[in-house]
Amino acid sequence: MARNFDASFVDRLTPNFAQLFLERVASSSSLEAYRYPQGSSWTSVTWQQAGDRVTKLAAGLLSLGLQPEQRVGIASSTRYEWILADLAVMCAGGATTTVYPSTNAEDTAYIVGDAECQVVFAEDDDQIKKLVDMRSQLPTVGKVVTFAAAAADGEWIITLDQLAELGEKHLAEHPDAVSTTVAAIEPEQLATLIYTSGTTGRPKGVRLTHRAWVYEGAAIAVQDILHEDDLQFLWLPMAHSFGKVLLSAQLACGFATAIDGRVDKIVDNLGVVKPTFMGAAPRIFEKAHGRIITMQEAEGGLKEKIFNQAFKVGLEVNRRKRAGQSVPLLLGVQHGLFDKLVFSKVRERFGGRVRFFISGAAALNSEIAEWFNAAGILILEGYGMTENAAGATVNHPDDYKMGTVGPALPGSEIKLGDGDEVMIKGPHVMDGYHNLPEETAKALTEDGWLHTGDKGSIDADGFLTITGRIKDLFKTSGGKYIAPSAIESKFKALCPYASQFVVFGDEKNYCVALITLDEDAMAGWAAENGMTGKSYSEVVSSEPVRTMVTGYVDQLNEKLNRWETIKKWELLDHDLSVESGELTPSMKVKRNVVQENNRERIDAFYS
Repeated sequence: MARNFDASFVDRLTPNFAQLFLERVASSSSLEAYRYPQGSSWTSVTWQQAGDRVTKLAAGLLSLGLQPEQRVGIASSTRYEWILADLAVMCAGGATTTVYPSTNAEDTAYIVGDAECQVVFAEDDDQIKKLVDMRSQLPTVGKVVTFAAAAADGEWIITLDQLAELGEKHLAEHPDAVSTTVAAIEPEQLATLIYTSGTTGRPKGVRLTHRAWVYEGAAIAVQDILHEDDLQFLWLPMAHSFGKVLLSAQLACGFATAIDGRVDKIVDNLGVVKPTFMGAAPRIFEKAHGRIITMQEAEGGLKEKIFNQAFKVGLEVNRRKRAGQSVPLLLGVQHGLFDKLVFSKVRERFGGRVRFFISGAAALNSEIAEWFNAAGILILEGYGMTENAAGATVNHPDDYKMGTVGPALPGSEIKLGDGDEVMIKGPHVMDGYHNLPEETAKALTEDGWLHTGDKGSIDADGFLTITGRIKDLFKTSGGKYIAPSAIESKFKALCPYASQFVVFGDEKNYCVALITLDEDAMAGWAAENGMTGKSYSEVVSSEPVRTMVTGYVDQLNEKLNRWETIKKWELLDHDLSVESGELTPSMKVKRNVVQENNRERIDAFYS
């Protein structure tokens, strides 16, 4: 039975996101707010220090003439300065417009231009160049503020310190400028304009209010999940709503956050930072699972046998606990032994203090979630979309169901519409799409329900299960409906070397797949199989690799219905990437792009 939380907090929400930040600074002034890497060490910042810096930056924006709800772009990877910039925009009454650092110059110009940004924070010379090259298309941009570029000219392009200096001068003349501005911000005022990367078409600007973000943080706080003594590790792209919602939770709960957006440093950072929780996309857990499995296979012998037996025992113990059954004495003793020998070492790879991970942005395979749980690492899956400020449902550490994304956040609602489409209603739902009234009318009903485009089911306890993206479902020529994402996640749980597994078969008489393998995992495989020094494409096109993958596809097919089985498949000689346009920045596959890029190959499966 899902827990019931008092939803009356919705009537007592802090008026705006900026006020939420200032209240946190006042109540937790001497406590750690943020830490970030500087050289080989980490620098810590208190709430008061962060508050002082944000106030100066906000005043700097006001001195540049920023008006309520005017947009300010941030084109940067995840770093401490990104958060400072966002909070400054909030406290100046503006609206942050996010731009992924991987966005090309043309799309950057489209987003900044469509939003009519007055100011743009640009991380470095690469981001500056995009703006300079497209300056003729950006008539509203009066200033560019850089975090780490050499290109600052003191005129159109200034540094973060120079913006703070402008703020100090403005505060000397108008000491109450920021506090007065914050007090005037209404709950329904525009706070954020996030352009969805989308798996099809041009990005749409999602209009999210202060009330949406304040609600998201409060809905986490009321569940008593996170507290001041927790420590978050944050690497998620801040241009994505998942990253922003974790900032909302931080302000509501008061925990500290360690920030470093370098994906290749995640595992190393976890060992140093030792966080108590982290949010991540499923791909991170898939990679970690695959890496640990392949390392153990390489060890072989007695160590591999102990490892495999440990997880067999761990999975059985967890199954019994979730079913409310007792754990036999002998099984419990074995579990305690394996916890010391195996599971504690797995937990240590993630810092040793993780209470839980939060998985979002895409579907997590339940078998991978159960594997981590067997090792004493709980992954709580949640669900939402940019159009509802990222969080719609989430499992609770003391009340969760594997394979589901949990019940609705307190104070909001979910239901199933036509065709079992998931519908969402609550304070977190967007105002609409920027400059797109027709698209807004399609997405929102007159009484405020948001169409998600996802197909799902809700059990008797209110736990939601996502069964697929409606537009991704296809029907074979034999009339059978296929949910490709379910098949794809099963393969990635089976094959520790898998990166992507993309299934096709719309209006065909059988399913086929394109497969890519993880470059890091395959480097380890090559070293173990006498192919050290070979290129990635040489390794994945070799006969031994094809034989290895064939075995995993055969295992997959044994788990599928006859009409779902993969009859033909091919390994690509490259992985999918954000840069190629085949993945969104949140690591979702752009199925239509992959299909178009490989049309001849897919057609040949049916020749």
